[in-house]
Order: sequence, then C-alpha cells, then structure tokens
Amino acid sequence: MAGNVDAPPPLESPAARGGEPAADEPWAGWVAVVTGASRGIGAGMAARFAARGLALGLCARTTPAAPTGAEQRTLVASVDVTDETAIEDFADAVVDRFGRIDLWVNNAGVLAPIGPLRAAPAAELDAHVRTNVVGVLLGSRAYARHVRSRPGGGALVNISSGASTNPYAGWAAYCASKAAVDHLTRVVAIEEADAGLRALAVAPGVVDTDMQASIRATPREDFPSLDRFLALAEDDAFNSPAWVADRILDLAVGATTQSSEAGRDVVVRIADEPRSR
Repeated sequence: MAGNVDAPPPLESPAARGGEPAADEPWAGWVAVVTGASRGIGAGMAARFAARGLALGLCARTTPAAPTGAEQRTLVASVDVTDETAIEDFADAVVDRFGRIDLWVNNAGVLAPIGPLRAAPAAELDAHVRTNVVGVLLGSRAYARHVRSRPGGGALVNISSGASTNPYAGWAAYCASKAAVDHLTRVVAIEEADAGLRALAVAPGVVDTDMQASIRATPREDFPSLDRFLALAEDDAFNSPAWVADRILDLAVGATTQSSEAGRDVVVRIADEPRSR
C-alpha cells in the first residue's frame, strides 16, 4: 500500500537520553501533547496519560482542565488548531516548559455537517476541512519540525476513524477528512522516517463521547446508519478513553503486534476492548 515504511526504532527512554531514571513503564518521563483535550477522547486520553506518568501539553479551543493530581506537570492553553501561529507557539511553549515533546496526538476534530452533501452549507464544509484536515497538517508540521530540532525521534498519532474507509451516507465531509488524515500520515511517515519520527493514523473504535451522543440524536433521514449507533449504545459496546490511551502508548513505543503491523501500513485500528460477560 502506498505510504508503507519500515518502522523507525523504538523511541529512546528518558534514561537513555540522559534524563530521568527509567521506570517500569517505557514511557515514564515522556512529554505528550494532545489537541482537542477539553472533552471526549482527548480529555480521557489526557487523564490516562497523566496516570501513567507523562507530562502533558493540552490544548483546545476551550482551555482544557489539567488532570487531577497532574497540575504541576501539565501545560494547558486555548488554541485554535487551524491557526498556524497559535499551534507553533503552543509547541514552543511546551518545549520551553518540559524540554521536549515525545508524543504528539492530533485529536481535535468535528463531525458536522451531517446530512446529504447536496444540502451542506459551504461555510460548514470549509470549517470542517479546516479543523479535521488543515489542523492535522499544521499539528503534524509543528511536531516534525520539533523532532528534527533535537535527537531521539518521536511518535506522531493522528486520530482517524473507521469512516476513513467505510462510507456513511450523511457523513461526506467526515469520511473524506478522515481518509485525508490516513493518507497525509502515510506521507509524513515517509518524509520524516530519517529523523526517527514514527507517524501513525489511529482509529480508536467507538468511544461514548459527546460526538456519539450527537450522532444518536441525528434524524434518520440525515443519517441512515443511525440504528447501528443506537445498538452500540444499547449494548454499551464502546472502547473507553483509557483503553485507547493505553493502546496508543503501546503503539508509540513499538511494544505490540499492532505496532509491528504499522511498519507495513501506518494506519491502525484499535481492537475492541474486552468486556466481561
């Protein structure tokens, strides 16, 4: 598949690069940036990353809250990911605070407009593409520049979706934008491999967020696949943000079979979370 690359070697631990002593978890001491971190998957990932010992740079249009107990190792800011100056300034601020960035997660995204493309207002389409595509391009660019400014490589995770490969009537903009995320990630993986940057487009599965609530509230005539998402809610068949965060950390350090698969294609779908019966 186009964009297939050999995975770069695992990221250096803080101890290996002369930093903090190594802990049981290989990502102990890492610094992670999460965009769109004020709610939903982003807020859940931030809380889990904090619990696993990472320092955090969190941004969203609404300033995110620092995870409880991690206030001293969290930098938060209001950032519009479509503003190139704002995203570059935020990256610089995180580096000024913590010294480097080991993991960057481009999570910010929107779903609207929902409904037939023929009915979609041009302004809403433009806003959607600017957030879901341009925002990821700018975040990826900022992180690639940072990784090339210092040794040690890094992990870039762009949040994708099953909608990138499965067409849903009513989601023309969303399906198109997530397909763009997959392919731009493949390009970044090729361009930045020599700098040790591991780029992945990760579909997190279905997580019960405000976005999912808005899907379930959509009129069936605008979204014919509504019943599938109502059934997921009835069965509580969701991945938790903590499960998603843990899988992303595994992928970032090259510690799982999935990350080995990512060496052949950088697009990865997180497996469904096991559930007790």
